[in-house]
Amino acid sequence: MGFRVNLGVRQSPRTSKLDTKTKPWSPNEDLFRVGLMIKNRLIGSTCFEVQAIPVNEPVGIFRNLEVKRSAAKAKTKAKDGVMHARWINTRTNVSIDILKGKKVGLYFAASWCGQCRRFTSVLVEAYNKLKSQEKDFEVVVITADEDDESFDKCFLKMPWLAIPFSDSKTCDNLDELFEVEEIPHLVILDENGKILTDNGVDIIHDYEAEGYPFTSERIKILKEQEEKARKEQTLKSILVSSSRDFVLSANGKKVSVSELEGNTVGLYFSLSSYRSCMNFTPVLVDVYKELKAKGEKFEIVLISLDDDEELFSQGLASMPWYSLPFKGKICVKLARYFNLSTLPTLVIVGPDGKTLHTNAKETIEDHGFEAYPFTSERFQELAQIEKARQEAQTLESILISGKQDFVIDTCGTKVPVSRLVGKNILLYFAAHWCPPCRAFLPKLVEAYQQIKAIDNNFEVIFISSDKDLTSFEEFFTAMPWLAIPFGDKREAYLSRIFKVFGAPKLVAIGSDGKTITTEARELIMVHGAKVYPFTNERLKEVESELEEMTKGWPEKVEHALHEEHTLLLIRRNVYKCDGCEEDGQLWSFNCEECDFDLHPKCALTEVNGFRDHNLKDHETSNAGWNDHVCVSVS
Repeated sequence: MGFRVNLGVRQSPRTSKLDTKTKPWSPNEDLFRVGLMIKNRLIGSTCFEVQAIPVNEPVGIFRNLEVKRSAAKAKTKAKDGVMHARWINTRTNVSIDILKGKKVGLYFAASWCGQCRRFTSVLVEAYNKLKSQEKDFEVVVITADEDDESFDKCFLKMPWLAIPFSDSKTCDNLDELFEVEEIPHLVILDENGKILTDNGVDIIHDYEAEGYPFTSERIKILKEQEEKARKEQTLKSILVSSSRDFVLSANGKKVSVSELEGNTVGLYFSLSSYRSCMNFTPVLVDVYKELKAKGEKFEIVLISLDDDEELFSQGLASMPWYSLPFKGKICVKLARYFNLSTLPTLVIVGPDGKTLHTNAKETIEDHGFEAYPFTSERFQELAQIEKARQEAQTLESILISGKQDFVIDTCGTKVPVSRLVGKNILLYFAAHWCPPCRAFLPKLVEAYQQIKAIDNNFEVIFISSDKDLTSFEEFFTAMPWLAIPFGDKREAYLSRIFKVFGAPKLVAIGSDGKTITTEARELIMVHGAKVYPFTNERLKEVESELEEMTKGWPEKVEHALHEEHTLLLIRRNVYKCDGCEEDGQLWSFNCEECDFDLHPKCALTEVNGFRDHNLKDHETSNAGWNDHVCVSVS
């Protein structure tokens, strides 16, 4: 799981259809209402229609508002630029003058965006704290919601101002003005309307109200303080807050952080519902128990990122170590402090309180308790052990585990691993639920059949990451090769030793059992079966053949299909020909400025009757645009 990486994409354009119905309102009505907020709806007894044109000055972003009093059909300029305002508990309108002389946060968000909902709670807390300190700071939300009901429901929880949902023109103009491409997004303006930062989300996440007044000077000071704190880091500085100096034991008992000092401590960042965390936790439990049995001074503190307290409690019940309280603010702060980028993560803090390792997860998976005490010296020793393991790798060493010394064919028949020794093997990591895996399968089947036709000492083994047997079987029946049985523990082991973080992935194993490449999928996508057996020597030969193919071709051409610019001959892994609209690979006559591509055949057959044997070979080979036949441009 990545933090501040997995953002909501702005959904635009917004719903633009005007609601022409009128709806009476009374002070006793239990509905969320905003002064001048909903276009063509009655607020009190007067119907307003609002138009806005943003300009680049503080209050001026909203200054050119014009209010039309529809009932009287009279158009008047809004006095002092009345702004779309919030309806607060006192049910009073707020003038745009409230923004004068203040720093203003323009908050681009939407109720459907999970990251926005999470960030909003952080921003509300910072906003309320600044208000309690009487700081001159205001927030205006610019919504990307698709209906006013969703916006109303979300805005009700916000203590600040908003551009009306109905005023999509202003919202879109502000999107364009501030180049908003993803949400949540927070632009902070100073008192004069100049941009202080367009990185307000990160600043509020990292420093909350402490970031005020959000100037570069203030952020620099905070970063310097942070860097100093890292250098002077202790276990207490990490785990203790102003309101709490304890962690919780598995039975809920409060244990002072001072009792953990002097130990090597693992900070275990986890999410109960995340599959990788569910898989790693039992491994970590075993390592923890082994180290405790040996009398080692090692402790673990769970830093849960769960939103569901029941899931948190269930997860903690399976763990024999300590934990920070559920949904504590410090959990998210520590995730940012340690630049968390994936889950699970196990940060190792040494007996002196300094960070020894930012994520020991993979090392523990590979070496178990032998990774202790997690020092740099120990990691160097383990690296040498891993290097020796790779040098001694055989097919049996990676495919045999105890009594699991076989793979299966599509009929379920067991095939001993010993029968595969001496063959070139592709390990195919994939899953039925994965669209790229399903899309790649026909390509791999074709390459498999072509290779088998010339070399029977070749095989593919499917390693599934499917979640149920039915999906596994449905996917596997479309494959003409072998597989590790579904649910076999070797699936996780092979994924770990070959660092499989995404699918599909192809790992090529040579006839001697050594790894040739972990990027065989990319090679087959570009070159097909002709790159077999995937060695560097063969790849160099293929590259040489491709260079030879272009001899006699011009480096650039002028073409009637793209008269604006000259087309240049370039290497292009995958593209779609703008002439014949077929897919292409390897070579293209391209205009980078216009993202325009032509197959060599499409580009050259119209160039003064150009024709040579290389182009002819290109037409009938798979090298130029892989399996696709390039047709003439009509």
